[in-house]
Amino acid sequence: SPPLLGLLPGRLSVFPLFFLALLLGFASLLWLQLSCSGEGPVPGGGQSRGAPRQPCPPQAPLLPAEDEPSWGPHRLALLVPFRERFEELLAFVPYMHRFLSKKRIRHHIFVLNQVDHFRFNRASLINVGFLESGNDTDYIAMHDVDLLPLNEQLDYSFPEAGPFHVASPELHPLYHYKTYVGGILLLTKQHYEMCNGMSNRFWGWGREDDEFYRRIKGAGLQVRRPSGITTGYETFQHLHDPAWRKRDQKRIAAQKQEQFKVDREGGLNNVRYRIESRTALSVAGAPCTVLNILLDCDTNETPWCTFG
Repeated sequence: SPPLLGLLPGRLSVFPLFFLALLLGFASLLWLQLSCSGEGPVPGGGQSRGAPRQPCPPQAPLLPAEDEPSWGPHRLALLVPFRERFEELLAFVPYMHRFLSKKRIRHHIFVLNQVDHFRFNRASLINVGFLESGNDTDYIAMHDVDLLPLNEQLDYSFPEAGPFHVASPELHPLYHYKTYVGGILLLTKQHYEMCNGMSNRFWGWGREDDEFYRRIKGAGLQVRRPSGITTGYETFQHLHDPAWRKRDQKRIAAQKQEQFKVDREGGLNNVRYRIESRTALSVAGAPCTVLNILLDCDTNETPWCTFG
């Protein structure tokens, strides 16, 4: 425009203008790459206090050939308990698909979407995901949708020696007590069955991981954790915004006392549910399966499953 041209020197040649345009174009592309999802932590550290980064332009998915030996013989079922946090899911699925593919880990992402009107039950959703994940997967990752691994040295391989807690207390941005096994936990399907899965009694947020730690110990299994990771609390990006996404921490009826007890009867053997639908999706080129799950609740046994 004439006003803009008036700011430029009168003898400015075509070559400097062309060079300036190239420089501005490169700077724009670099800004887009650094600001999109899946390419590193947000400014200010590993814990995000706002919304996740904007999605990157779709990249070609990394998929192994079935007979490619470098990918190994094992296949991971990534189980993601979920309800309504779509902005986090849009960042999570493509990021985790590329993260695992770069590590040559065969995997399938299952989004376990609770669509009933009961309170959120993370443990029951994981039980359902385990039962519905199929025989072509031989180990699972219980994985929070708001936790992205930033350090490529983190191990997601087959945990033959026992449960492997990827988000260990010395690395997780929020939870640091020594018996913590939440966030991201890998188990073989055999070991998960030895624990009879997770308790179905935990409606609302929290405590199901602490009860599962007792199940792991009761099954004679030893929790292992990462070693040699030097990134500390910057090892993960935490997408959850507590100001926007309030956690359901209400304790109703006898729930406050019951949440500290070990459930010696329930788990995989008595989870009650129905699959409303199963949908194959692609998020920015990353494949996943969404299971819309209707959980059932015996209000005589756990009256705290409802908001009433």
